[in-house]
Amino acid sequence: MRIVQITDLHIGQEGEDTYGRDVRANFLRVVGAVPPYAPDLLVLSGDLCFRDGDEGAYRWVAGHLEKLGIPFEIIGGNHDDVPLMARVFGRERELRGQELYFTREMSEGRLLFLDSASGRVSEGQLEWLRKELTHPEPSLLFIHHPVLFADVPHMDNNYALENRTAVAEMLKGAGRPLHLFCGHYHVDKVVAEGLLVQHITPSCFFQIDQFREEFQVDHDRVGFRIIDWEGERLRTTVRYLDGEKL
Repeated sequence: MRIVQITDLHIGQEGEDTYGRDVRANFLRVVGAVPPYAPDLLVLSGDLCFRDGDEGAYRWVAGHLEKLGIPFEIIGGNHDDVPLMARVFGRERELRGQELYFTREMSEGRLLFLDSASGRVSEGQLEWLRKELTHPEPSLLFIHHPVLFADVPHMDNNYALENRTAVAEMLKGAGRPLHLFCGHYHVDKVVAEGLLVQHITPSCFFQIDQFREEFQVDHDRVGFRIIDWEGERLRTTVRYLDGEKL
């Protein structure tokens, strides 16, 4: 099975200045680069909108995904309005209150999609996750925020998942290898602790300097991740494209 993960689109309203980056052109460039890889599934892992959830931005993204004709899943990020996003993308049946988290059964195993849009993983969601992890099938997890300390000081110190320790300990305590795919940090980085491997995927907006405590843009190339999954065997790589300026 091949999955393409796209994250941190930050689509603004029509004509809005998104720090001089043409985020709509960036997204279209990424989407245009995907078909030759023949993915079975696309995953958009949050921050579809620039600052706040916007119906027009969601409808614009949804329209282009539908034209692509590849099955896709979405989860929310801290810049998303999850109930609004779920309504636009036809995922209302899977809402649990204000949260969107769910499981997909695949031939290779199970895909677990978490909701960290509030900045934390709720207690109800943690209980759901604990039960999901008792299933013996291989599992991949998708969430917007990293759950492991990533040594990206600007993000770790200012914008980390609030209860990341609790989430990480639960995942590390599952007693089997788990791969977690996330975004939010606008970097490409892999972090492993025990049997948990965390893959941070670069943004469709810009990438930040992961070595500085203060915010600084590293470069304007945009990226997406390709995941090849065959049960216990997994291969993944990031592809970069040139970003567009307004």
